[in-house]
Parts: sequence; structure tokens; C-alpha cells
Amino acid sequence: MPHPLIPDLERLVTPLAEASGLALEGVEIQAHRLPLTLVFQIRHADGRDVNLDDCAAFSGVLGEVVDASELMPQAYVLEVSSPGIGEELLDDRDFHSFRGFPVAVRFRDGQGLETTREGLLLERDEQHLQLNLRGRISRIPRPDVISVRLVTPATD
Repeated sequence: MPHPLIPDLERLVTPLAEASGLALEGVEIQAHRLPLTLVFQIRHADGRDVNLDDCAAFSGVLGEVVDASELMPQAYVLEVSSPGIGEELLDDRDFHSFRGFPVAVRFRDGQGLETTREGLLLERDEQHLQLNLRGRISRIPRPDVISVRLVTPATD
């Protein structure tokens, strides 16, 4: 379950990121750490990845805005980073970049049961996710897809 402050932080930080030519890619609150840690992931609005200088520059401005908002009355650690490449494919850029790569797709089948299939990612369009399953094309309706993760290819 996501932390209840995440939507408030997203509303606070998104305009700040946009004004800086950045896009807010994600917010995470690591409440199990002491002090608690706020992790903001950013990218350039034009899709370019950020570098360390970009993160450092945005961190200073971001810290001032979060402090002034009084959303965080307790001590916290602020981390600003690039989302990098995770195992889960989330946006169109990820799906385009990893065409042909092995993935595991969790989805709900015709009976509403959760199922997983592994295959090579072919394409994701408005209606379907397409996989190559050992030479056969499988089309999974997008609304049924729960998650798509990169996997290590199986060696036969």
C-alpha cells in the first residue's frame, strides 16, 4: 500500500519539476528508515536521462519547497535520482527500448484468474501487448495486464 503522503508530494513537486524542464517519474517514501527517506526520481522533460549535476541542482530547490510546505514535520533524508532501468516496464519508452527482450507478463485471463507467461516482447499498442511464445504470437488485452518484468532468458 503506497504511503498516504505520496499524492500530496507529487502535487507539490510536479510543477516545480516542470518549471525546471524536468519530469517527475516517481516518488517513494521509505518509512522503514530512520530518519524516513523521500526518494524522487526525475528525467528531463524531453526524455533525456539526468546526470548527477541535474540531481544535485534539483535537490536544493526541492528541499526548500518540501520544507516550506510543512508536509514533513519530522526529520527526513532527501534523495533525488534517475529512475534508471528497473525490472518492471512501465512507460512507452521502456516497451520500445526492450522489444525482443525476454519478459514475464502477469495478467488476468478470461476467467479473471491471475496468470503469468514468459516470452519475447514484440510490441505494445493501444489495445494489446504482443509476445512471442516459442514462435507463436500471443496477444494479451492491455486492460488485463497487471505487470511486465524483464527476466533472464531461459537456456534450453
